[in-house]
Amino acid sequence: MHNLTLLSEAEKNRVELDKQAAYSVWQVKNGKKGYEVFAEVANNIGDDDEREFFEQAVSKYKIKMGVA
Repeated sequence: MHNLTLLSEAEKNRVELDKQAAYSVWQVKNGKKGYEVFAEVANNIGDDDEREFFEQAVSKYKIKMGVA
């Protein structure tokens, strides 16, 4: 088991971005939101590296959840 409190701020932020990506894909898969949710979340991310990380996580979860 990992203790998330021991992570650096950057690592904690990446965990949060990964969670947001998974939740966004889940929302699309379950018809709660449309594909625009990905752009909405990405546009709220100020850092380019973090935005890229989010987009890669979205791609990962699209494959895992079978979302085209």
